[in-house]
Amino acid sequence: MMFVKIYQYHIQKDKVDEYLAIQDKASEIYGRYLDFHTMYLNSKDDDTKWIEITRYKDEDEYNKSMNIINEQKDIQGLFEAFQSLLLTEKSEISEEDFIEKKEKRNLLVQSSLSNGE
Repeated sequence: MMFVKIYQYHIQKDKVDEYLAIQDKASEIYGRYLDFHTMYLNSKDDDTKWIEITRYKDEDEYNKSMNIINEQKDIQGLFEAFQSLLLTEKSEISEEDFIEKKEKRNLLVQSSLSNGE
């Protein structure tokens, strides 16, 4: 069963580009050690609020890989840079663990009406 980490935090409104650039760099490092799929969600009601949802194959693989990843100097630097983008008055990061029990996808089949137009 998939292991899922969900983080919630608040990023300063004018730092979103920096935030996404940090996430790209971090993903590159994570990708050397782990298979994962991440979504970054920005609240429609509060544009400083972000939710990050990452799926991993299983918890054991996640834990083993994280031990290696957290020792990487560049990850530590990226995390410090990330922390500097957090909203000063809401600087906490919430973290929760989940097990994915079921995934449902519905891919709409394109109708044959659109033939060559």
